[in-house]
Amino acid sequence: MVMEIVCPAGTPAALRAAVKAGAHTIYCGFADETNARNFPGLNFSREEMAEGIAFAHARGSKVLIAINTFPRAGSENLWHAAVSDAETAGADAVILADMGLLAYAANNHPNLRRHLSVQAAAANAEVINFYGAEFGIKRVVLPRVLSVQEITAINKETDIETEVFVFGGLCVMAEGRCSLSSYATGLSPNMNGVCSPASHVEYIEDGGALSAKLGGYTIHSVGEGEPAPYPTLCKGCFNAGDKSGHLFEDPVSLNAEQLIPQLAKAGVTALKIEGRQRSRSYVAQVVKNFRAAVEAVDAGRPLPEGMMARLSEGQAVTTGAYKKTWR
Repeated sequence: MVMEIVCPAGTPAALRAAVKAGAHTIYCGFADETNARNFPGLNFSREEMAEGIAFAHARGSKVLIAINTFPRAGSENLWHAAVSDAETAGADAVILADMGLLAYAANNHPNLRRHLSVQAAAANAEVINFYGAEFGIKRVVLPRVLSVQEITAINKETDIETEVFVFGGLCVMAEGRCSLSSYATGLSPNMNGVCSPASHVEYIEDGGALSAKLGGYTIHSVGEGEPAPYPTLCKGCFNAGDKSGHLFEDPVSLNAEQLIPQLAKAGVTALKIEGRQRSRSYVAQVVKNFRAAVEAVDAGRPLPEGMMARLSEGQAVTTGAYKKTWR
């Protein structure tokens, strides 16, 4: 069975590009704080979402709606409305993280398929089976801290589908548990939907150097003419003792394309691509390449060589925790 390719879409144009390129499934979100990619200029109005889902369904693709932030006390109605609107729009599933919201969806929208977001950081079979028994989830998006061997072990102990990230930006923390940017900005990525919000980012030139700051803190400083990475705390440069550098992980992209055969043997149902901030051209190329890869694996053919190198940010990649090679 061909593994499902789950592709990002931050705009209606990207959704259409993904469908035309052959995406099995697209995931996207509403333009509000219910969505963990709540950036200006991204995401979908209710009307755009309904139109996008109709476009996808007419061409054989599915659409998942991410409602994957944690509701603020007293404002639950915003998240409840998002679940209801997702069902009205015809979503094939909603991607949820909060237990209260999962309970709400299970009780009030029992026919709407529920997936467990990576923001829930469910990293073992026991907790995954708990979510299945209590809230009826059908699929879990596994956090990016597991090796292939650990994923294999999980799939032997649960009947719930597993979805894993294989390409794109790499979060080096356990998703849904990171508070780093909250310290610098006062805004929680798990509740407000943005890690390193653009409103708190600034670039300052000083004496030939360019500093990238987040909440007033310098995260990167580069020489004249050098590219300045987006200031994300976990991928920033730090001074520790007599050392200076990227202490957690270099600012590189995840690329697990060569692990696709191993992930298939591990029992993974779906491969997830990160990048809702990326262009429709990026989306189309990633979909075409990964679809070719999973079809090659299913047919017993070798994988294409280096198919994704040009699409990696900075053309620097890592397999992350899949091979446990992190510092």
